[in-house]
Amino acid sequence: MSSLAIEYGTHERVREVIDRLTFCVEHVSVGFGGWEDPHVKGPGLYFAVVADREYGAYADPMGDNRWPRDRCRSVFEEDAFVEAAESVSLECDGGIVVAVDGEFESQMVRFRDLGTRSGETDLVDDIAYEPWMGSRHMSAMETSVRPEVVATVTLSEETGRVSVFRDGEAESSTHEEIGGPWRAE
Repeated sequence: MSSLAIEYGTHERVREVIDRLTFCVEHVSVGFGGWEDPHVKGPGLYFAVVADREYGAYADPMGDNRWPRDRCRSVFEEDAFVEAAESVSLECDGGIVVAVDGEFESQMVRFRDLGTRSGETDLVDDIAYEPWMGSRHMSAMETSVRPEVVATVTLSEETGRVSVFRDGEAESSTHEEIGGPWRAE
């Protein structure tokens, strides 16, 4: 790595971007009251924080699915971000690309094929999927191993589970675990 290269995974501002995405996704999950209703599809989200805007090599456009940049350009536009996420979570499908500076790309995408880890040339083939994972979570886990992708954040439309994936590893909370009581230790 050159002396000018930034380690995005530990960069304070990038961690704030990921935290804001996670908190917003948790807010959308907690705000939906129908998770227990049978045959109800809830809101779903899939964000990918990328360090390189040349993601076209591993992503395809998802038709007319768009992030509303005219209403919200960045994760740092707090109220506008939450409102846009709530709307997109119910009306659109696909991955939402977020640059490391917190700016949203307009076109939503379908991420494809497994990536390679930094410094390796072979595709990753050692990802351990969990039984609770659906296709959105599996894709987010696979996408997170790409060296260009800092993290992915998902909301399950079936259960309200919120997950953050980094380098093929998941941190996940069920809907019931989100917003639980604060515990001082």
